[in-house]
Amino acid sequence: MTSPFADPAFYRDRYPTYAALRADSPVLRIPMHGKAGTAAVVTGYDAAREAFTAPLSKDTVAYFADRPSGRSLHPAVARTMLATDPPEHTRLRRLVTRAFTTTVVDGLRPYIRSLAEQLVSRWEPGTEVDLVEELAGPLPVTVICQLLGVPPADRPSIRAWSTDLFATGDHHRIDAASHALAAYMTDLITGKRARPDRSLLSDLIAVHDDDAGRLDEDELLSLAVLLLVAGHETTSAAIGNAVLALLRHPAELDHLRTNPHRVRAAVDELLRYDSPVSIATWRWAPDELDLGGDHVPAGSAVFVCPGAANRDPARFADPDRLHLRRADAAGHLAFGHGIHRCLGAPLAHAEIEIVLGVLLERFPGLRLAAPADRLVWRQSRLVRGLVALPVGL
Repeated sequence: MTSPFADPAFYRDRYPTYAALRADSPVLRIPMHGKAGTAAVVTGYDAAREAFTAPLSKDTVAYFADRPSGRSLHPAVARTMLATDPPEHTRLRRLVTRAFTTTVVDGLRPYIRSLAEQLVSRWEPGTEVDLVEELAGPLPVTVICQLLGVPPADRPSIRAWSTDLFATGDHHRIDAASHALAAYMTDLITGKRARPDRSLLSDLIAVHDDDAGRLDEDELLSLAVLLLVAGHETTSAAIGNAVLALLRHPAELDHLRTNPHRVRAAVDELLRYDSPVSIATWRWAPDELDLGGDHVPAGSAVFVCPGAANRDPARFADPDRLHLRRADAAGHLAFGHGIHRCLGAPLAHAEIEIVLGVLLERFPGLRLAAPADRLVWRQSRLVRGLVALPVGL
């Protein structure tokens, strides 16, 4: 069969495609481009959880070693922590995990709320704004840039380069963005090394300079780039998806308005309903294995689809319905599972919760300002998110 991701309709609404694939098999084989062999597309919930903990590799350098791609991604983007296996992955993750614990994130909550209130303070009731441009986009990028010590004047460029990195199909744009980001972070590291501050990036530089055996220069750069991009792209998409879902389900929105203390728990159902991570980052099978009861040959790429798994009727009753009081919503796979589970999950969850809380408090008349079927979605396989979300205040 042809790749289901080639159809432009897939990017407008992925869920009919996912349902059809899952009905055929929770693990389906599709051809890859050129000589890249086949790929296993994992759409079932149980199979996805299994894939996240299976002996699959994320070492893309090894996978593409004898498969020339013609790409020119900067190595700092091509080989990040997300593209490594243990023990390298374990060592790198340990260096940054402490910066994203629930305790640390709780300490950031006042700052995140202040930032959200600052961003919406310019909105006038009775007008229309683009919620992606004015809130969902700038808030997460500002937070992660603040953590890493990126100067405010540089943050719009960071956001633009990050968006370009997820432009599916536009290889020249993606490759150019990777080099621009790497060059910027190289200069920023040089500046922080000369003038250390209290940022996470300065902390990582100190680890490298004090004990290069724990973090070499290439790893320092790739880790900095990864934290910068992964720290806001999916959260921005999640905020837009969550607001859209609520606006399209007025009874659920009214439930939150009258029960604002339930916003935190509602975030899990919103993540389940419309996951910002539609397809997880690259995995492949070094050896043949069984996955979800299906055979996966050695050398196959494996695409795990959290967006599909989160709508699996075998796991979630009536999965295409948004139900904020769903008891098992926290079982979603929007943040992945296993050793590669998103380390920034506590921060993302807090940002979504705080933004929704501020919107509910400040704008009781919030509404969609455009037909839902006319909204434009990003052309990205990995990230499901809106290009713009016009809302009336």
